[in-house]
Amino acid sequence: MVIKESLVVNANEDDKGKRIDKFLNELIEDATRSYIQKIIDNGLVEIQGKKITKSGNKLKGKEVITVNIPEDEVLDLIPEDIPLDIIYEDSDIVVINKSPNLVVHPAHGNYSGTLVNALLYHVKDLSTINGVIRPGIVHRLDKDTSGVIVVAKNDEAHGRLSEMFKEKTLEKTYVCIVKGIFKEKSGRIETLIGRDPRDRKKMAVVQENGKNAISNYEVLDESKNHSLVRVRIETGRTHQIRVHMKYLNHPILGDSTYGNESEGIKRQMLHAYSLNFTHPTKNTKMLAVADLPEDFKRAAKHVGLDISKIESEKRDGE
Repeated sequence: MVIKESLVVNANEDDKGKRIDKFLNELIEDATRSYIQKIIDNGLVEIQGKKITKSGNKLKGKEVITVNIPEDEVLDLIPEDIPLDIIYEDSDIVVINKSPNLVVHPAHGNYSGTLVNALLYHVKDLSTINGVIRPGIVHRLDKDTSGVIVVAKNDEAHGRLSEMFKEKTLEKTYVCIVKGIFKEKSGRIETLIGRDPRDRKKMAVVQENGKNAISNYEVLDESKNHSLVRVRIETGRTHQIRVHMKYLNHPILGDSTYGNESEGIKRQMLHAYSLNFTHPTKNTKMLAVADLPEDFKRAAKHVGLDISKIESEKRDGE
């Protein structure tokens, strides 16, 4: 079995008494419980340097745990008739407005119900650069973040789009609802982001061993206790906007990982609103705008924010 990566984590006092499979299921994003149990069964998990093979092992609360993640299985993914909101499509790319609660690609034993399964059903061709698990996928959004994603339909388009993301020549704009009122109504945040040393399940602003992360924010509207914020990111780190908003002491509404659960709000109110880029083969300027989902509109109305303050950006060609 080929090992893709090894993850070293520390259990703390709060984890005392937890089953190892439950602990790892909470830690490894998008993993199914059966996938966790499978890698334990295969001896890929070590506690204090000793391999374990029982999913029911209870933690004592101060262990060092090593998880060896195997390469993704090569298998036939099943196309699924999951509705897609297609913003734009031609022979090279397809631009999607991803709905919330949709994982972008299969991983860690979760091989159905993803954006990739939907793409395989609705789109004739997809690039092969990222293999059978992630066909066409150039970039991703968190499961509960909605909004614009560009997908490559051939390898030439994929390669050029990947280069744009690497060289940061695309402009990615998000909108979010956050808690509190900003003293500074706009600003630039530049920090390092890495694993939270106190909780490996989370990312955090760190002083060392992190990657440079840059976000530019602007407050669009305010109510009594909430703000509507536009964020343009210059980098694409894991959970970047969520971590930066928490860092500013304005966690995103509904973000139970970096803030608090909010009554009636089922996910973080973060939406990838637009992507401004150059078409990978036609070299024409493209502006893809993803309409706000209904739950975002309801949340804004509930906290007294005016979504019409989000500037109206026209889609390319309209």
